[in-house]
Amino acid sequence: MQDHAASNTGWQTYKRLLGYVKHVWPALILAICGFVVYALTQSAFASLMQYVPSAFEADLSTTKLQPWEEQLGLGTREGIRLFLPIAIISVVSVRGLGSYLGGYYISFVARNVVNRIRRDVFQHLTALPSGFFGSNNSGQLISTLTFNVEQVAAASSNAIKTVIREGLTVFALLGYLLYLNWKLSLLFFLAAPLIGLIIRIASGHFKRYSKRIQQSMGGVTHVASEAIRGQAIVRAFGGEAYENRRFEERCDTSLKNELKLARVNEISTPIIQILTFSAIALLFWFGLDPTLFGDVSAGEFLAYITAASLVAKPLRQLTNVNASIQRGIAAAESIFDILDQPLERDDSGRPLAHFSGQLCLREVVYQYPNSESPALSGVSFEAKPGQLIALVGRSGAGKTTLIELIAGFIKAPAGAIWYDSDDASEIQQRSIRKQVAIVTQDTVLFEDTIRANIAYGELSAADDKAIIEAAKNAHAWEFIQALPQGLDTPVGEAGASLSGGQKQRIALARAFLKNAPLLILDEATSALDAESERAISAAMPAITKDRTTIVIAHRLVTVERADLIVVMDQGKVAELGTHAELLANDGLYAHLHRSQFDG
Repeated sequence: MQDHAASNTGWQTYKRLLGYVKHVWPALILAICGFVVYALTQSAFASLMQYVPSAFEADLSTTKLQPWEEQLGLGTREGIRLFLPIAIISVVSVRGLGSYLGGYYISFVARNVVNRIRRDVFQHLTALPSGFFGSNNSGQLISTLTFNVEQVAAASSNAIKTVIREGLTVFALLGYLLYLNWKLSLLFFLAAPLIGLIIRIASGHFKRYSKRIQQSMGGVTHVASEAIRGQAIVRAFGGEAYENRRFEERCDTSLKNELKLARVNEISTPIIQILTFSAIALLFWFGLDPTLFGDVSAGEFLAYITAASLVAKPLRQLTNVNASIQRGIAAAESIFDILDQPLERDDSGRPLAHFSGQLCLREVVYQYPNSESPALSGVSFEAKPGQLIALVGRSGAGKTTLIELIAGFIKAPAGAIWYDSDDASEIQQRSIRKQVAIVTQDTVLFEDTIRANIAYGELSAADDKAIIEAAKNAHAWEFIQALPQGLDTPVGEAGASLSGGQKQRIALARAFLKNAPLLILDEATSALDAESERAISAAMPAITKDRTTIVIAHRLVTVERADLIVVMDQGKVAELGTHAELLANDGLYAHLHRSQFDG
């Protein structure tokens, strides 16, 4: 039952892959035509062998020839001597043309399919809900986009080329054998059921080990990306040996699975070859029996045996390619697993047409999937347009979860969050995000210029005047001016050419340029020097004018000017008030404040 289910799943996967071919079907037809020509030339080559014995006979007058053979002069030794070289060159030339048409256009089809799949997967990933990335390994996702997709490429180019070309060749040769002597050909087919059984057993192993290889490659990618991205920490804490050990473990796992797959492949191939040549040996045994082969000439028998021998090579290639096909199916299944993930449900809501900055939270409760306890329990507060709201509290208090709900990264429960008079649960999340500018604690820059990083995405049409103004507000224009290329300076991978403070100021400039009615700053000044932090803090009243600003801060000195401080603890609001009011209450906020400033 499992083998049947696996084969059914494999066929369904291949049918789905074929759906990508419809965009390039003319190329596929050209490829198949080329392979048909190639296959027919193989049987044509075998048929030429029937004339070889006649070239050594002294008297050809008794040889029975077709009218077209007599016209070609095949009734004489000189005619055969002239015909065979020309025929062989012609057959090989036609076969070369067929091989080119088939090989190039099947590669054209495969690369277009893979290109479309890779784009579809990436586009799908960018539209998945935030929770998907929290529960999936980034290394596995990157490996799917790179390694797994290339496995599909191999299965849909070289493998499919072999299947079509060699498969048609086998059918053409077997058809020729049946034409020459159907009784004798039945002996050749005796090996077919055993060959099919071996291929089926091997296919199950190929697919299982291929999935394990893809998973282990995801682990290799993940460990490598972590070590490279965190190389400073690795060196500072002497983690080289630890990272090398982790990488070796992932590589060893991948190696073991690769060797297991190779073992199955190398065992199945000689077994199939033995069966194939055993059938050919039987052909010799029975074929040389005059009672079975009758009065067939030596030339016809030679043509028959040549055709039977030619079957062995394409059959061997067909069995060898099985491993690549199963790898491709396993890779395609992992790709379709991502494509089948439900996208962010955002079509049922209505757009948030206008937002003044009035934000109201009413008993917000949220629990992550597969979590035993809620991350937020009854969080309530109100922010008026233009107010500065600070979220403070210990790590794990629920501040980040609350921000993800407010910013539209997580779908809010019904009646919990209100933008003006609009319930967040009834609004399209993408339209919420259009009203929000955010700077995260982990600064994100892309490998492009400073200009492209400030005027990112939907902001790309901004003019230099607006970009420079945003950079000035973020206290970044001074260092940008000093760079040789100014705004056109490349920042390198993840902003590698900039300091931590410079990267954070560019991220701030990006948020200021968006000029959204809701600004969210998640520890947005943590990497700044004291002078820059003071400058931005002083500029905050002007920056936050006419917009609501929510600040997550661990350094409480940065939130003393807040209109409202929300003190969170274990997913709940522990205190609400201004800086002076909370100090006077002598509660959790006062305790946190004293722990930072006493002494």
